[in-house]
Amino acid sequence: MILHNLKICGITTRETARFCADCGVEALGAVFYAKSPRHVTPQQARAMFEGLPPRVARVGVFVDLPADELLATARAAALDTVQLHGSEPAATVAAALAAGFRVIKVLKTTGPALLDAARAVPDAAGLLVECGKGTLPGGNGAAWNWADAAPLAAVRPFALAGGLTPDNLETAARLSQASAWDLSSGVESAPGVKDHAAIRRLAENWRLPPNLNAPFWKA
Repeated sequence: MILHNLKICGITTRETARFCADCGVEALGAVFYAKSPRHVTPQQARAMFEGLPPRVARVGVFVDLPADELLATARAAALDTVQLHGSEPAATVAAALAAGFRVIKVLKTTGPALLDAARAVPDAAGLLVECGKGTLPGGNGAAWNWADAAPLAAVRPFALAGGLTPDNLETAARLSQASAWDLSSGVESAPGVKDHAAIRRLAENWRLPPNLNAPFWKA
């Protein structure tokens, strides 16, 4: 079974990458942010993802890298997709799209500001909403009021992150009306160490149908 539109982020070992792919996870994320406990190098990411089924999207998570450095890293890691977690300018989004990468721009607000921020992102790029608070870019494992993201569903598809676990994902999906989901610390035994039993439980209990006609994480 394919776990459509699901991404497991913060992969740090080839063993976990292969396990997730075997469980049907549709996208895997590697973090290229030096302050993260899940940080990997482009060479490590390329080795982790090498040989995985073509259906698996290889996603790189970046924070405010200059466009030329971001693109060089994405190419070295053999990524399909770049996920932008900082305050990247429109020019960086445009450069990544022009280079042939799928782009996911992260939005960290709700209410009218969320809709305004979404309208500023090109339709060719995807959106991810996460409002968990913490010391690092990303959800930091913090659950939030996922229903606050729901108004965006009437505008365009989006992914959801922040505090998601195998136990609350179905509720979060219903409240947010998101079309895709991004889990990291919710399937870990320690920062950067994925809990294979939790990932297996997520796969065995998966009941979320795909909400898009095409995969979210890969162009």
